[in-house]
Amino acid sequence: EAPTLSINDVYHEQNILKDGVIPRHLLAKAKSYREACVGLTPPKGIWCHITGTDLVRHSDGAIYVLEDNLRCPSGVSYVLQNRLVMKRSFPQVFSDSHVRPVVDYPSRLYDTLTHLAPDHVSEPTVVVLTPGIYNSAYYEHSFLAQQMGVELVEGRDLAVKDGFVYMRTTDGFQRVDVIYRRIDDDFI
Repeated sequence: EAPTLSINDVYHEQNILKDGVIPRHLLAKAKSYREACVGLTPPKGIWCHITGTDLVRHSDGAIYVLEDNLRCPSGVSYVLQNRLVMKRSFPQVFSDSHVRPVVDYPSRLYDTLTHLAPDHVSEPTVVVLTPGIYNSAYYEHSFLAQQMGVELVEGRDLAVKDGFVYMRTTDGFQRVDVIYRRIDDDFI
């Protein structure tokens, strides 16, 4: 919730700037700042739906945040696949260590995405938008789409008609309700 509150403040009241927590010039130079978002309220008021936070345990025993990625977090597919292999190879280690499961991540991600659909849509169509096969995280894009049971699309697969997004299918156009965008803002 903290990222959503912070981002909402930047694009609305800007108390974080007025109070001097962040210098105004720093925001103006930030590559990810989007002037077009000033005054915008995203669906359901949620700016940040998914975040990727890398944690490390330091030699002092404390856990530190190594990286906090709010844009296009990647790496979860490797965690899921690694965990599967590790549990098969060393099942006792996981049961003895009380390691929490991650196997439900794709279904939780799907639930998060469908929550963002318009309220009147009972069975939303969700897609994962990828820049394509040459992107370094393409494996993850395709893995997550497959695990959630949704379509993996590129920009050329989508069209806007009458204010709605549609994906091209072999049966014609199908309306899209939620896009899980795995493309940085600069590449849209």
